[in-house]
This record gives sequence, C-alpha cells and structure tokens, in this order.
Amino acid sequence: MALYLDANATEPLRPEARAAVLCALDLVGNPSSVHGAGRAARRLLETAREQVAARFGASPAEVVFTSGGTEANALAIAALGRGRRVLVGATEHPAVLAAAPGATVLPVLLDGRLDLRALEAALAEGPPALVCLMAANNETGVLHPLAEAAALCRAQGAWLHVDGVQAAGRVPLVLGPADSLAISGHKLGGPKGAGALLLRPGLDLPALIAGGGQERGRRGGTEALPAIAGLGAAAEAADPTAAARLAALRDAIEAGAGAQVAGAGAARLPNTTSLVLPGIPAETQVIALDLAGVQVSAGSACSSGKVKASHVLAAMGLGEAAGSAIRVSLPWDAAPDAAERFLEAWSAMRGRLSRKGLAAAT
Repeated sequence: MALYLDANATEPLRPEARAAVLCALDLVGNPSSVHGAGRAARRLLETAREQVAARFGASPAEVVFTSGGTEANALAIAALGRGRRVLVGATEHPAVLAAAPGATVLPVLLDGRLDLRALEAALAEGPPALVCLMAANNETGVLHPLAEAAALCRAQGAWLHVDGVQAAGRVPLVLGPADSLAISGHKLGGPKGAGALLLRPGLDLPALIAGGGQERGRRGGTEALPAIAGLGAAAEAADPTAAARLAALRDAIEAGAGAQVAGAGAARLPNTTSLVLPGIPAETQVIALDLAGVQVSAGSACSSGKVKASHVLAAMGLGEAAGSAIRVSLPWDAAPDAAERFLEAWSAMRGRLSRKGLAAAT
C-alpha cells in the first residue's frame, strides 16, 4: 500500500466528516426554503456554522461559507482591499498572490518568517492598508508571527487578513487579532468543495459572487450542504493538541534524511518538512519516490503538472537549490512507521540519483 505523505495538498477524510456528509446527502431540502425539508437543511447548515465558529473563535453570524480556501481568500482581498493598499508576504500561497495583483510584496527572513521591520516600514509609508499573511506556509510549514503583525497593523489603522488554510486543525488558530481568516475543509480532513471566511464583527463584506442573498448577502449560490456539513464536523474533530505525535515523526524524518531543511530555524507546523537535495530536481525526486510507493510533493499542489523552482524557497534565499526541494506533509492519521518507511525509500532514491549524477558528471 502506498505511503501518503501529501496532507498539505489534502488530508484524508475524517470519519466524523464522512458521517456528516452522508447525513447531509439524505436531506432533500434547500437551506433557503421555508418548508419542513428546507428547515431541516438549514438546521444542518447552521450546525456546521456553529462548529466552525467554535473551533476558530468567531461569531457564527460572521462565518461565510465558500467553495474553499481560494475563494475565501479572494473574497477577503476583493472586499476588504477596496480603497486600501494591499501588502502581501513574499511566500504567500499562489491563490493570495493572484488575488492581489499589484500588491506590495513584503520580504521574509532567511528562515521564512515575515520581516516585521519591513512590514512596519511599509505600513508607515501611506494610507491604511490591507495586510495578507498566511498563518503557516504550505511548503515549509513555517509559522508567521501573527500576533506581532496584528499589533503593527492596529497601530497604523491597517486590516489583517490571515490565510489559515494550512494551520487550521494543526496548531491552535483563532480569528483573534485578525480582521478575517480563511480556512478550507479538505485541509482539515473534510471533503473538498467547502471553505469559510471568518470575519471580525462589524466588517462590511460586499459579495464577490452575487446571487439569491445566501450567506447574509455575502456569497450568493445555494450552499453545498454535504461539503459544508463535512467541513463543520472536521473542524470539530481536528485536535491541534495531537500535534506532538506528528512532530515526533517529522523530527525522525529530518534526523534520518541528512538533508537541508528549509525553515528549520523557525517554529513550524508539526506535520511538515521541506527537504532540500541540491543538484537533484524536485520533480525527479517526487517521481522516484512515487515509483517506490511514497507520495510527496514539490511545492504547492495548485501547481501540479507545472513543477518549477519554489517562489517560497527563492524568497528565503535558497537560490538554485529552490528547485531541489520536496515537501513531506504527514496526514492526521499517519501510521507509526511512516518515518521509517519514508526514510527507507528516501535513502534508496538519494543513493541511486546521486550515483547517476556522478556518472553524468564524469
């Protein structure tokens, strides 16, 4: 059986989420209908809203369901960025970078964390801004200093949008000091097709997708009830306090791999490591490991089929080595022997590819 180590692309479905999806599939009503079937669907929708709000410290009334993290980020940037300068971190997810063309890009330190001095200087340069900052990087797992960034934003009258897609369910995460927070169901162990944008009370949020007034007029279109029910159940089931088990497996992988670890000096997600093997293209490593029954990735899953040097690692100063890193991300249900199995395949792959490289060089 293949060893799946690409949880940052999508987590395995949690049993609680599966049960919630199946329950929702049995409901025929539209949540916007006022008859009995519609009210039953509405109750399930609002239960999911309450589950998400409780997990991430938000008001249920300020949880806006979307099709996923990409839409949640796009909605926040389009709505909250109107009339404001937009500042984004250099290592943000492609979905955020694409939603904010022309934004000012903030540098990161060599360990991948946001350069707070650069943020402070950029905030002081002009009118109020919208700052977009991920809680955790999808490639390296590096955790950004959200509390410090939020304090700088408040001091300058700026708003802070947090892309919490990778951090949600893996480390403690709440809306807290941010003005908005994006999450994605399938990164929590829910089904694909549902996400949410959590808002600070009082924020005006014009709809990006107009429609029939769903989600309090903030996101049109009939809600995808099965996917949303699964998202709510996954949010409730995801337990960040279980991180120690995954962190031990990650640490064993890093200790046994003997490779450079991108972002090793920073606090990181417990399930994520970025292993750099200079001189061996990431795509070659991914294919070789896949043939050995180990599934990992190179960079963002949204770039599948387009493997290229990581903009994240380039921003961290890795130079040419940015094209030689793979991401290993342990799923919530990782087996106890996951590190051992990975290292066996990794060692064989590294030795074989290194010998080929030496032969080609001579």
